[in-house]
Amino acid sequence: MALPPDYDEKELKGTSPADVEVVAAEGLDDFKVDVHTNLYDGVQRNMEQRHMQMIALAGTLGTGLFLASGKTIAHGGPLGALLAYVHVGTIAYSMIVSLGEMCVFAPISGGYVHFAERWLNPAAGFALGWQVVFSGIISLPTEIISASIIISYWDPTFPVSHQAGYITALLILCASINYFGVRWFGESEFIFAMIKIALITGLIIAGLVIDLGGGPDHDRIGFRYWKDPGPFVEYGGFTGGTGKFLGWFTDLLTAAYSYSGMEQIAVAAGEVKNPRISVAKAVRRIFYRIATFYIIGILIVGMLVPSDNTSILQSTGNAASSPFVVAFQLAGVKVLPHIINAGVLTSAFSAANSGLYGTSRMLYGMALRGHAPRFFAKTTRKGLPLPALVFATAFIALSYMALSSGASTALNWLSNLTTLSGFIVWGTICVTFLRFKKGCEAQGIDRKQFHYYNSWQPYPAYWCIAWCAIVIIFNGWEVFTKGGWDASDFVIAYINIPLFGGLWLGWWIVKRPKHLKPEELDFVSNIPTDEEVSYDEPPPKNIFGKIANILFT
Repeated sequence: MALPPDYDEKELKGTSPADVEVVAAEGLDDFKVDVHTNLYDGVQRNMEQRHMQMIALAGTLGTGLFLASGKTIAHGGPLGALLAYVHVGTIAYSMIVSLGEMCVFAPISGGYVHFAERWLNPAAGFALGWQVVFSGIISLPTEIISASIIISYWDPTFPVSHQAGYITALLILCASINYFGVRWFGESEFIFAMIKIALITGLIIAGLVIDLGGGPDHDRIGFRYWKDPGPFVEYGGFTGGTGKFLGWFTDLLTAAYSYSGMEQIAVAAGEVKNPRISVAKAVRRIFYRIATFYIIGILIVGMLVPSDNTSILQSTGNAASSPFVVAFQLAGVKVLPHIINAGVLTSAFSAANSGLYGTSRMLYGMALRGHAPRFFAKTTRKGLPLPALVFATAFIALSYMALSSGASTALNWLSNLTTLSGFIVWGTICVTFLRFKKGCEAQGIDRKQFHYYNSWQPYPAYWCIAWCAIVIIFNGWEVFTKGGWDASDFVIAYINIPLFGGLWLGWWIVKRPKHLKPEELDFVSNIPTDEEVSYDEPPPKNIFGKIANILFT
């Protein structure tokens, strides 16, 4: 087994965490001193188990499902959309079980970027980390803009001055939650998750009631729209099986947007109490989340809205374009759109809130390993990575670009560049897992003894890698069709490939990191033992506490 290099505490640079520096100091945990940079990991485990469980259950439920899912029905038909969500669900689940095993073994700052640097190659960690940070800082303002547009549902005139005010209020609230610390972030996401779960559960139940004839018009819909206009849609001007296949394939990207962000549990693992138990439980519950919320949700929508309804192709950005709202309006239900818009607003704000947290922690973790300036590895006394958080927060100001048409177009173009970043992240996570698995086997480490172990591996990892590669290569297929060439669309579809490859190659050329053999991989340094991160949850004091304990921990 590869052993970590020795370090000399006298050689550690900086001041103590008490002075807002992240370096080793006498009496602090040795395992938190990075063996490569000698920087001290100053974040603290202040997130509760219930926070982690709710982030895992509903953390990424958002505008992708509530708003954009209508486009999947319009492009692929109700059955095509359902199959797309099921298919991407298998890819997401394969990624999460691969990530979960590594994350439970090593619940440390930096998450999957640290894993790629440690078990795949340092150049891979550098490339993946900066790709994620770039995507994060571009996505942050777009989420704030989306939330402000959602508010326009109640403000029909929506002048520029109003939007500027909404953006300012959302920006301040989002930043405040994160600056108050990880516990406040956890509590806010716990509340947002409860709202989103209540919303999607209510929509599924209400949708089923309407489908069975319980709406004001008492029209029993059943699977009527699966017969006419039909279960599939012929997409892109192609007919027959080719058109239906392309409709389904196009839906994969939209469905992936709904699932994106599941990997955030690895980022939170560095700050949650009792991480090995918390993360293991969260990973095991992901399957039920996928099956219940995403798949049943898209099934219900496909039953209620015909694929040729033009309303589901609208891009209003608020509840007016939600397929759920369209479905209830068709059934004569008028009050639900306001409730749905409020829930969607919560989802959009939650995405910005989580994005700010994840981007700042990713930058912090990279600094700890020497892949970002050391300055970003500093924390406050209470474990807040302040410089990294300030850096990420600064980019939210790009939200004001929405107030100018030209700047807004530029921002939309930049945000489109990050579309495929999720598939690159998922694929790299699974490639890293294969190296992790080989390393464990070469060094005699029994993975069955881990707190979380998936007996199906390595097949889920292979499945995820294969489909990520397919989508990355063929996602821009429309530009290669007759009359479909567009230089801008081509750049948007494929710029992530040379960006990721260039970062990888650049780090390798400059640093020339050694590519370790499986028997040389480090499974020891900076990885805490169970005793060092264990935490006994206080027993519930009453019946309500016992119920909450069953539901949320």
